[in-house]
Amino acid sequence: MNLIVDIGNTQTKVAVFKGTTLEHYARTNQLTQSDLDSLLNSFTIKRAIVSCVGKMPFNISEYLHPKINIIELNSGTPIPIANSYESKSTLGADRLAAAVGAYSLFPGQNVLAIGCGTAITYDFVTQKAEYIGGAISPGMSIRFRALNSYTANLPLIEFDENFPILGQTTHQSVVSGVQNGVVFEIEGFISALQNKFSDFEVILTGGDANFFVGKLKSSIFVNPNLVLIGLNSILNYNE
Repeated sequence: MNLIVDIGNTQTKVAVFKGTTLEHYARTNQLTQSDLDSLLNSFTIKRAIVSCVGKMPFNISEYLHPKINIIELNSGTPIPIANSYESKSTLGADRLAAAVGAYSLFPGQNVLAIGCGTAITYDFVTQKAEYIGGAISPGMSIRFRALNSYTANLPLIEFDENFPILGQTTHQSVVSGVQNGVVFEIEGFISALQNKFSDFEVILTGGDANFFVGKLKSSIFVNPNLVLIGLNSILNYNE
């Protein structure tokens, strides 16, 4: 079995895969050594991969290395797709894993992976298994906080399921601007790529991904475990 550790900006996701089947999944704000020990005692884990874009709580590789084989994902790790990103060392591990995960779900097809979390990330893999780049923009929570932080009178507002196009209160106007703005941005990005690529699949992942179900005109798939799937694919590739 494979142990997958994905340390993000706000939470850490931990998963156990048997082959390509997800056997266990958990989220935590702070991963501990006892969390890892519990998983090693509960499952017959042979190897692990760690991806980190946030703050490493402790040296996971050093802790696990005496127990199992472990890979810490970086720009030099072999992956099952070609990476044409110009500055490979600056490419976030989560973006790379999402790209690999997207292509593993749609092999032989063009695919766009959109991560909807702290940041909104766009990553495109061609039908020839080549990662050709993407984009990064602020996520919804950052946009709400920015409006509050950089203006004198706008309050800090959180996500709201009700967001008309034209707000009749300041609260409604902020919600409309942020949430409609993100919807329009994603639609615009997909539309721009459709002018270049005649056909591709779109997969959304991340904490805010379910918000877009039914709100985008484009056909999409939502897979909350896309990064984990990609990390598992990379680990299997390095077996």
